[in-house]
Amino acid sequence: MSLTVTSTGRPIRFSDTLERLGSHGGEKLFMGEVIEAFGERAFGAVLLLFAIVNMLPWPPGGTTLTGAPLLFLSAELAWGRDTLWLPNWLARASVARATFQKMSGRLMKLIRFSEALTRPRLYFLTGRLGQGLIGLACLILSAILVLPVFGGNLIPAIAIGFFSLGIMQRDGLAVLLGWITTGITIAVLVFAWRLVVAGFQLGFDWFGRIL
Repeated sequence: MSLTVTSTGRPIRFSDTLERLGSHGGEKLFMGEVIEAFGERAFGAVLLLFAIVNMLPWPPGGTTLTGAPLLFLSAELAWGRDTLWLPNWLARASVARATFQKMSGRLMKLIRFSEALTRPRLYFLTGRLGQGLIGLACLILSAILVLPVFGGNLIPAIAIGFFSLGIMQRDGLAVLLGWITTGITIAVLVFAWRLVVAGFQLGFDWFGRIL
């Protein structure tokens, strides 16, 4: 799968590819078409798309569906695959092209701002070993995303977003931000778990006193 480039030999920007996907083609946009459009950057691009979707304020259980594909993608990245492969049922998954164009249009300013800030640097963080570790981190983050916890999707989705930008732009600084956000995610998860345990303990103690 070749890397999509401009006439100058430079990779086409993520935002430009999104605009082209939203404005050209049939009524439906298929996942396989997205992968073909991004070429060698498909891992980072598709991860970023799903990360953005999971940043939205879903009701409890909503990210169980939107986060599930990230488990599959992260496992492939952790396994060390050079190109992204999807089973036919997932490659045939589609969304109305008009809906995709509308959603991507709303996020375009943020996407272009992110592109302006990212650039190739700290290459060792995006090499083969670095991407394998990123895949493992995204696998854990995706598992957290599929948990039906209200409001529990934002921080892990942001972490995956940073990792995705790092892979796509070969930007080690974005990867570093992803690792920091992953640490924050785990810290929040541990804190929330301790609150739950403490709440149950208080409930049991109160119930024991009234018996």
